Amino acid sequence: MTTATELSGTPREQLACAFRWLARLDMHEGVANHCSLATQADGRRFLVNPEGRHFAEMRASDLVEVDASAAQRPESIDPTAWAIHGAMHRQGRGVGCVMHAHSLYATALACLETPELPPVEQNAMRFFERVHIDAGFDGMGLDEEAERLGKLAGTAPILLLGNHGVVATGHDVAEAFDHLYYFERACRSYLVARASGLPVRPVAPEIARKTAQQWEDYLAQGSAHMHLAALMRLLDRDAPDYRD
Repeated sequence: MTTATELSGTPREQLACAFRWLARLDMHEGVANHCSLATQADGRRFLVNPEGRHFAEMRASDLVEVDASAAQRPESIDPTAWAIHGAMHRQGRGVGCVMHAHSLYATALACLETPELPPVEQNAMRFFERVHIDAGFDGMGLDEEAERLGKLAGTAPILLLGNHGVVATGHDVAEAFDHLYYFERACRSYLVARASGLPVRPVAPEIARKTAQQWEDYLAQGSAHMHLAALMRLLDRDAPDYRD
């Protein structure tokens, strides 16, 4: 199976690919929301999208490398990106890539009184006991709020921000993107099932745990890297300028 070392292109190109696909999947929000990738092991330096560029036009060369420990925000970086992603890379637990989105279904789930994703289908079971729900929303993620969120990075593959959106983390771009992609699909299935007005039927916890472990085994064999590699091949055919 494909491994991380077999992914084509540079980390910049892989992150640019993720931006393009988040746009194609309608998981963007104007020129807001951000994804970042650490360029050194301690997370002090990372790549992030510049202020004002749409996900659909992102190129590898557009990404800005910044120092999370710098005293002042670079002018080219959005204040919320600088605050939240800087805090997450400085404080996160083994976080290499951070993807923050206000995608429709994950954000809708985050708006519920009880924003939990029960194990009602296979994709949801992937995240059984692997979602950290944050109910402490206190603004747009600046100053103290960003530092508070930074301490939560890496506590689970998915950080569901109540009244806000979702953060997916991973060791690299492929892993974080795969988490975000499948979590959004799981939220969509769950909320559509609820919208039917009919009772939903979660599986028993032991079945959900078994399935979650099977997902982890599948990921360990390189499924997330195969996913991103396929997306890069599609862009190489349709929009190769993402590598520029």
